[in-house]
Amino acid sequence: MEQTIQPLDRVALELGPITIYWYGLIIGLGAMLGLWLAVRESERRGLAKDTFVDVVMIAVPVAILCARLYYVAFEWDFYKDNPGKILAVWEGGIAIHGALIGSFLTALIFSKKKGISFWKLVDIAAPSILLGQAIGRWGNFMNQEAHGGPVTRDFLESLMLPDFIINQMYIDGTYYHPTFLYESLWSFIGVLLLLYLRRVNLHRGELFLTYIIWYSVGRFFVEGLRTDSLIVWDTSLRIAQVMSLTWIVAAVIIWIYRRKAGLAEKRYLES
Repeated sequence: MEQTIQPLDRVALELGPITIYWYGLIIGLGAMLGLWLAVRESERRGLAKDTFVDVVMIAVPVAILCARLYYVAFEWDFYKDNPGKILAVWEGGIAIHGALIGSFLTALIFSKKKGISFWKLVDIAAPSILLGQAIGRWGNFMNQEAHGGPVTRDFLESLMLPDFIINQMYIDGTYYHPTFLYESLWSFIGVLLLLYLRRVNLHRGELFLTYIIWYSVGRFFVEGLRTDSLIVWDTSLRIAQVMSLTWIVAAVIIWIYRRKAGLAEKRYLES
């Protein structure tokens, strides 16, 4: 019976006073697999083997910090009264757009200091970033967050979902859209697309811009189904949708400008 459905335990392991949450483990797994993919490709593209290890060592803490600051800024009405919760990232509440902004800035500064093309660096990283996002959404699943509006169990069963997903979408007596799953699947498909486009040999920078456009299109539509979105102050606008549209327009403009200005003459497979 529905009343007996219990959510999956958010705690993966307890070692004395140390509590390890599935949320953190899953995000860590996504980061590690993404790093593995980037390291393999960077060696093929002529970069030093430890290039992406060095980038990740800096980018991960910066990304987490920016993701949390981004989230807290738009939820300040809550956190100003609960300052002790600001650092509780294990409870969820990190914004991917904030993490991406932090990561991109890190990559820009790192590439300039190391004398590496920024566009080459982010082209290589693009499938890895999207893979990390696809896996990371399952951390939201374990926390029963990033879900959509109410639906029926029959609807979820019509999607041919396994019971463990359907049951986890049963929250406080109501079933919800598994929007975490929609975005995760969209991102996994995007990873396959980006891996294919490597062989197409796009102009430098265009693999990364494709990632920006692909992810933003999916995020825009998925965000429209969610009920726990960050909202622009005193409006009904969803911040992630505004950011997604902004990033799509910016990516297209940059793509066209770089082509017309002759800034994208090199191709992905060229050293």
